[in-house]
Amino acid sequence: MDIATLVGIVLALLSVVGSILMAAPLSAFIDIPSLAIVCGGTIASTLISFSLATVISVFKVVKKTVMYPLPSASEEIERLVSFANLARREGLLALEEKVEEITDDFQSKGLRMVIDGLPAQAIREVLENEVYFLQTRHATGKQMLDTMGSAAPAFGMIGTLIGLVAMLRNMSDPSSIGVGMAVALLTTMYGSFFANVFFIPLSAKLEKRSQEEVLLKSMTLEGVLAIQAGDKPQLVEERLKSFLSPSQRETPAEAKA
Repeated sequence: MDIATLVGIVLALLSVVGSILMAAPLSAFIDIPSLAIVCGGTIASTLISFSLATVISVFKVVKKTVMYPLPSASEEIERLVSFANLARREGLLALEEKVEEITDDFQSKGLRMVIDGLPAQAIREVLENEVYFLQTRHATGKQMLDTMGSAAPAFGMIGTLIGLVAMLRNMSDPSSIGVGMAVALLTTMYGSFFANVFFIPLSAKLEKRSQEEVLLKSMTLEGVLAIQAGDKPQLVEERLKSFLSPSQRETPAEAKA
């Protein structure tokens, strides 16, 4: 679970609700028609922009930004180096038992193709296609969140304009102007709130997580091909460490020294 995402959302909610409670009763900031305009309009705009199946999948996309645990790059390097060492000592078939223990489908698929004796070019093409379509799915999810982040404030403004028109039509009652203005402005607040607390930050988080996952899979791809080529474990380790920043290349023992 990505704690940073949850902490950020909770802090945003506490900040907004805390400010509301210091300014006025919470009930003064609740208006069902305003919520209906913002939520309904945002959903409608998203449905127009994407297919129904893609819109439904937004829940999986958002879940990925919060719940999906990415393995540590150093742990992946250590695992691939151990596989390279085993393959050099006992042969590629010795990896078959280890593959059963791997939970990462991408890594498991690559090693199975190596064990089955497929050529390096075929393995590279299959795994690169996996990475490409992963990026495509993530890009679609990000586009959908960006669309929702743009639509929510826009429909908030539409709701405000509707409220202002309704208020101006009832200028004969001056006592209702203040209440009418407050209700009209709530839709703008709702639109801005949903966009800046949920949609835009989650879009940025999804993009970052996608970059991290693509890096791990690209590193795994090179590790699998190095194992197939029979490279020395030391060479495999150095090749995979090139994917990391200098500070990440330190082993735990080196970091403590």
